[in-house]
Amino acid sequence: MLEYSEQLDRAFHALADATRRRILEHLSRGPASVSDLAKPFDTSLSAIHQHVQVLEASGLVITEKRGRVRGCRISSEAVLRVENWLNERRQHWEGHFDRLGELLEGKETFDKADGTSQSDQGDKA
Repeated sequence: MLEYSEQLDRAFHALADATRRRILEHLSRGPASVSDLAKPFDTSLSAIHQHVQVLEASGLVITEKRGRVRGCRISSEAVLRVENWLNERRQHWEGHFDRLGELLEGKETFDKADGTSQSDQGDKA
């Protein structure tokens, strides 16, 4: 579990930067060279290369050097790992929001004494 957490930490660190997110958006359309990735940015090739290195260290991007050209592509495994984590959080919070909605609609009553809730349709002893 610790390795999984470290991988997610690196991925979210990489995703925290807008330039790196734009690079990933570009790569979502297919593999590209670092120089192709640098074209839309008003920055040096060296700066883009550093961003690619962060993405590679996070596992989100895989690079391969062919001659003088460094090609980049998205690691679907790493993206799936982030997506799974986000989906788990989404399901967790949706469950809480559903319960809150039921409480607000009056479908459940809340027993302040013991902190439990009971359905209005259920038996109350």
